[in-house]
Amino acid sequence: MKAFLFLFFVCIYTIQAQQSTIKEIKKFQKKLNEEFKNPTESPLTKEGLANFTELSFFPIDTAYVVKAKIERIKDAIPFKMQTTTDRLPIYVLFAKAHFILHGNSYSLEIYRNENLMNSAVDKDYIFLPFTDETNGKTTYQGGRYIDLKVPKGDELIIDFNRAYNPYCAYNGKFSCPIPPKQNHLNTYIEAGVKKYK
Repeated sequence: MKAFLFLFFVCIYTIQAQQSTIKEIKKFQKKLNEEFKNPTESPLTKEGLANFTELSFFPIDTAYVVKAKIERIKDAIPFKMQTTTDRLPIYVLFAKAHFILHGNSYSLEIYRNENLMNSAVDKDYIFLPFTDETNGKTTYQGGRYIDLKVPKGDELIIDFNRAYNPYCAYNGKFSCPIPPKQNHLNTYIEAGVKKYK
């Protein structure tokens, strides 16, 4: 009886946690669509903005919410990250994230923008650019980004449902960081924002 009750409460907790996660993802999608509709924030061209209704997302899938083990990098040397233009912003390797997705192990590098590290507002911002096997098919060919915050411990939640396109996917006037080769995932990440049409 005790084992049954334990399993029952574990199931209830799991369902509630998933519902909370889905709710947060929907809030993220709504906020992103609102930003794209706002002429003062939108990366869209005038023509694109005039025809915009909403972004296309993959169906929300909590299997793409993973708990990553963080390997922090001490004394990392700042480097110039390649972009879609001649601009070369300075980034620092913050950590390597190790996680399991669909039963397979993966690693991704997470970066900090050197200009934001001393910012009162954005000092906890970390940046995860990546590519995967959907690029050029159902997602933007240049890869996608996920925004994160510096974790307090050695674990971090990576939610691929929050993967979004760089601004240059919508408007050629923007300069966007190109995900480093080591951040390619040899799998299909069917979560987050799809290719812009």
